[in-house]
Amino acid sequence: MRPLLLCFMLLVSACAAENVEKDAEPPVEVSGNEVTAMKLSSPAFDDSAVIPARFTCEGEDVSPELRIEDVPADAKSLVLIVDDPDAPPKVWEHWTVINIPADTAVISENSVVGTQLMNDFQRVDWGGPCPPPGKVHHYNFKLYALDTVLELDSSATKQDVERAMEGRIIEETVLIGTYER
Repeated sequence: MRPLLLCFMLLVSACAAENVEKDAEPPVEVSGNEVTAMKLSSPAFDDSAVIPARFTCEGEDVSPELRIEDVPADAKSLVLIVDDPDAPPKVWEHWTVINIPADTAVISENSVVGTQLMNDFQRVDWGGPCPPPGKVHHYNFKLYALDTVLELDSSATKQDVERAMEGRIIEETVLIGTYER
C-alpha cells in the first residue's frame, strides 16, 4: 500500500507543479505586493511599427517623444540605448543616454534628459534611422532601470555603460521601431 500511496503523492505534486508553471504570469496590477512591468512607448509610432521619416536622416533627424511608465520604486536612474541590430557589420548605436532621473515620465521630442554619449555617427546626440536603401531595419529603444547613478561622463562608450550596468539592472523594457529607405 505504501508504494501506491507514494506514487499517488508524487503524481499529485507533479501535476500541481505543472499547473503552477502553466498558470504563472508576470504581475499585472499595482495592488498589494504586485507591481506592473516598466513600459516605454512613443506617441510617434507603435511598438514594432514604422518610425516616421521626420525622426530619420531623411527628415528632421530629431528624437521622437518617449513615454516612461511604471519605473520600479527603488530605481535610482535610467539608461536609454537605441541601436540597430540589422546594421552590418555590427550593432549600430544611434543614441545612448545615461543617468536619466528615475522619476522621468516623458522625454520630449528633440530633447534629452540625462547625459548623452557619443554614438556611431560620431555625435553626442540623437542619430536617427538611416539604413542603406532597400532593407527594413529594426531600432531597439532599450530602457534600463538601475539601482545606482552611473559614474560616467559623455566620453564613455556604450561598452563602458554596459559594463557599469552589470549587476545593477532592476528592470528593463524595449520599444521597437522599423524603418526602410
